[in-house]
Amino acid sequence: MSVTKRLRRYFLRGLAVLLPALLTLWILAWGYGQVQRKVAVHINRGVVEVLVWAQRDNLPKEALDAYKARQIERFVEGASGSIVGVLIAILIIVLVGALLASVVGRALWRIIESFILNTPVLRRVYPYVKQVTDFVLPEDDHKTMFSQVVAVEYPRKGIWSLGFVTGSGLRAVAEKVGKEFLTVMIPTSPTPVTGWVITVPKEETIALDMTVEEALRFIISAGVISPDSPAPLALAGARIEQEKCP
Repeated sequence: MSVTKRLRRYFLRGLAVLLPALLTLWILAWGYGQVQRKVAVHINRGVVEVLVWAQRDNLPKEALDAYKARQIERFVEGASGSIVGVLIAILIIVLVGALLASVVGRALWRIIESFILNTPVLRRVYPYVKQVTDFVLPEDDHKTMFSQVVAVEYPRKGIWSLGFVTGSGLRAVAEKVGKEFLTVMIPTSPTPVTGWVITVPKEETIALDMTVEEALRFIISAGVISPDSPAPLALAGARIEQEKCP
């Protein structure tokens, strides 16, 4: 495996592990931040302005030091500082992915995840966030979420939609009807991470000779890029040859 592929694998693995916890904390911090920004910040700002105005002629050295610290903080929050922050974040994600490639790293993360799942507030949010991130960023050694691309008549007869097989359907429905069912996700365009989940008889689906990547390109491009269509470079070459002809 090349160095580039190895780093990419570490990055995706680290992102898949860190993202659920970070999103959980972000959701909780967002709620707190709304109260802080809408109410508390105005009160605090008013208090500080009154105090500074009252002592404007007798500012101590500590106040000047605080001002300098604030200037440095503003630089870090600016464009130059943001670039450094992004690079550091990417490096941390890659390092976490590399650590999780080892037995010790996986054991350590299981301990951390167990702590999160036993924390009263975090355990209410983390599992659902993790399901979403596992859907978007499946690990290489896990079974792919989409096993096959099919066409189904949805939302009514006569209209065929592209879908991904995600499971074998509901067992209770299959036993009641006496047919083999499939669970199919019908993605929306141009954002295939959302869509509808339907349970449909297997005999009413058409298996397509199309990879998941080809199907995603078809959906994201709103049908412009089709597996049956010539490649863009081939079209360009044909157009040039046509122009050369007298």
